[in-house]
Amino acid sequence: MRWKDEELFHVIHKVPAGDSPYVRAKRAQLVEKDPSRAISLFWAAINAGDRVDSALKDMAVVMKQLDRSEEAIEAIKSFRCLCADDSQESLDNVLLELYKRSKRIEEEIELLKHKLKKTEEVIACGGKSTKIARSQGRKTQITLVQELSRLMLRISGNLAWAYLQQNDYESAERYYM
Repeated sequence: MRWKDEELFHVIHKVPAGDSPYVRAKRAQLVEKDPSRAISLFWAAINAGDRVDSALKDMAVVMKQLDRSEEAIEAIKSFRCLCADDSQESLDNVLLELYKRSKRIEEEIELLKHKLKKTEEVIACGGKSTKIARSQGRKTQITLVQELSRLMLRISGNLAWAYLQQNDYESAERYYM
């Protein structure tokens, strides 16, 4: 491939440029559509320290697609310590999906409670900073507290649903309120 063609290839297929283990894994996942090979290449990227945060998250998503959620959960739990602090929340979100898929409701509830507590702590610290958000297709300014309040509602709803799955109607009602 010529340089220009190679540059366009990465843009069209939404794969990163280069030839690192992570790039090879993304190519196997997105271009070659070979999820099993992608998983082994994501492992190679993690072991090589190449974009560990992204490799771990992407590998878990591919494992979930192959109905290997239990393995993905263990991988995240074992290797998340190698990931940056700012990637922990996205790893938590992947874990929540994996817990749901695996019917590991107790762990889902535990993680949701942890996320709710962290969100409450951030709100308690206050803050007037604002950000641009989209609402019904329009851009609007919202405060950090408003955004976190929305997040708390979403987490509470998910907690209520998880308790319903356990037939714990009293706890479910508490979180729905």
